[in-house]
Amino acid sequence: MQKISAVVSAYNEEIKIEKCLKSLLWADEVIVVDNSSTDKTSEISKKLGALVLTQPNNPLLIDLQKNTGFKKAKNEWILCIDADEAASPELKKEIQSLLKGKNFKDGYFIPRKNIIFGKQIEYCGWYPDHQLRLFRKGKGEFRSDHVHEGIQIDGQVEYLKEHIVHYNYETVIQFIHKNMIIYAQNEANNLINKNFVLKPRDLIKIPSEEFLSRFFARKGYKDGIHGLFLSLLMAASQLIVLALIWEKSGFKKAETKNLIEDVGEEFKNLNKKVEHWTTQIKIEDSKNPINKFYQKIRRKL
Repeated sequence: MQKISAVVSAYNEEIKIEKCLKSLLWADEVIVVDNSSTDKTSEISKKLGALVLTQPNNPLLIDLQKNTGFKKAKNEWILCIDADEAASPELKKEIQSLLKGKNFKDGYFIPRKNIIFGKQIEYCGWYPDHQLRLFRKGKGEFRSDHVHEGIQIDGQVEYLKEHIVHYNYETVIQFIHKNMIIYAQNEANNLINKNFVLKPRDLIKIPSEEFLSRFFARKGYKDGIHGLFLSLLMAASQLIVLALIWEKSGFKKAETKNLIEDVGEEFKNLNKKVEHWTTQIKIEDSKNPINKFYQKIRRKL
């Protein structure tokens, strides 16, 4: 069986790091890339047998900094895990079975279960949430400071069936700090680098599209009140991104001539889209063929 190195990225994760590392005891090598934690993350990691690499913390380059661990890994395969994640026992067996074989791809996507506010989120775009985390050494790395672009692979990829478990946001403050401060700054810089031009109507359009995508298109409503809150919080995060872009422009003034008209038009569009989705859901959920037919006619009208 080919050998594997698990590379764990951590910053002030003394509460979760033990669960993460214990789920990786089967790996041939465990490396913790500690981004200058001020708590006991490093101490706990060393006690559990991990090799700890300490480097300066830079939240805006959170993914690129993981490459440090990839370069230090000594085995043929690398499993990339964050400190607030754990490899499920089933994933361990699947990877071990894979590494006993002969026909390998260069990288593998792994589905991820997200536990948010005490509940496993099954919709809202948070499941199956495939992440490319297993790859041959030298075939994969982070190449962008944009946190949502993931590991880039030189070669062929495939999908595994078993899961990483992500013990994600436990409090609203955690969500706000990561999404509206760290991620939002990263996203704003990324859009500015792509020459994004902010328009006043974007303040309505972009957050509302995020909400519609999460709550309706990706069926966040099936996650109940969790889905509603998460869809709204993600929409609010998009508004913060736009506000940061506006700030970086020096709070540039906009023409007010068509402001009311543009904003009104966007809210009309939003109302139409909400009506479309609510009608669509009624059609899908209806068990009465007459009512289903009525809703279809109503939607066309």
